[in-house]
Amino acid sequence: MLQIAFIRENQEKVIQALAKRNMDAKSVVEDVVQLDTQRRATQVELDGILAESNKLSKDIGELMKNGEKSKAAILKEKTVLNKEKSKNLAEIADALAAELTEKLYTLPNLPADIVPVGKTPEENLNVFEAGEVPVLHEGAQPHWELVKKYDIIDFELGNKIAGAGFPVYKGKGARLQRALINYFLDKNTAAGYNEVQVPHMVNEASAYGTGQLPDKEGQMYHDATDNLYLIPTAEVPVTNMFRDVILNESELPVLTTAYTPCFRREAGSYGAHVRGLNRLHQFDKVEIVRVEHPDKSYEALDGMVEHIKDILNELKLPYRILRLCGGDMGFTSALTYDFEVFSTAQDRWLEISSVSNFETFQSNRLKLRFKDKDGKNQLAHTLNGSSLALPRVLAGILENYQTAEGIVIPEVLRPYCGFDIID
Repeated sequence: MLQIAFIRENQEKVIQALAKRNMDAKSVVEDVVQLDTQRRATQVELDGILAESNKLSKDIGELMKNGEKSKAAILKEKTVLNKEKSKNLAEIADALAAELTEKLYTLPNLPADIVPVGKTPEENLNVFEAGEVPVLHEGAQPHWELVKKYDIIDFELGNKIAGAGFPVYKGKGARLQRALINYFLDKNTAAGYNEVQVPHMVNEASAYGTGQLPDKEGQMYHDATDNLYLIPTAEVPVTNMFRDVILNESELPVLTTAYTPCFRREAGSYGAHVRGLNRLHQFDKVEIVRVEHPDKSYEALDGMVEHIKDILNELKLPYRILRLCGGDMGFTSALTYDFEVFSTAQDRWLEISSVSNFETFQSNRLKLRFKDKDGKNQLAHTLNGSSLALPRVLAGILENYQTAEGIVIPEVLRPYCGFDIID
């Protein structure tokens, strides 16, 4: 959530920045400033009455002490009137604050200066590319055919148990999935990330804290009985570990990693581009989350990008990195890099990771702060990235490593798998 003080002092800058997201924010920004002005004026009036009431209480005490009951009675009548006024003003102030918050929730994060202008994914900027696209043998197949051939993932069985988008991993498919999870976690912990296991459901406050609400209700599975949400990513519970926390500056940065299943409804997903592992309702992902000093968060973002590059280089998969344009960025992000693996059998790029800096957008909602060297509380910066989302990485491995004899396991994964080929 954008800070109200920043909006009030930089109205044109906010409007121009959000135009990069193809959003006309003028009316919303004006409403926000007007509501904040009204709220502040109401609070000043309320504070004045409360101060007067406190003084009257002291004066009444002195008068009663001196036996001047008639004078005290007059002041008591005034305190009754002030009590009613203060009650009304407090209700008005609360209503204005609630309306202001709802307005602020409609404003996405401001894009960083280097975010390219654009409306569609086609306008994202390709900033890096690495790896060689393999030449596959004649008769090479996409992964949804390969998993049937080698009986390692069963989409039909998952459909029987739960529905479309809930696959069952079997045999060497399940072992390869587990190997990837362990490999990703080991890479992250070796890089200084502290591993945690977190709940797979979160409350409403957590979903608001990281920006899933009120933006993504339609994508989340919701248990109405207990008002809990199945997590769409480990980012939500991990980042909420720091909600309402004040860190010492010396504790920064805080690096955390977690493996979780993720749940997304992905309503309206149809067609060949979402076949097999390309898009699922339940999938596994290993996440990295950082809490950073504002002066160091973009250096940290670059470090996260390099870390994920190192993983993909070890897996020897062809990949590219895109800097997302304003029209394709997530609601909460100030800058996002997407990693995509090239699927040779499908002849297309598959997104496998998003790495983002949210600056103070999440921490303002979370009230995640740190005490600086002068003893003042400042909002921290939050960042997160997939390292990595498993389905499309697995699809890329199955398709790019297939041979006429079977699917060769990337060398770095063999100690985790206990086998070197699926045949």
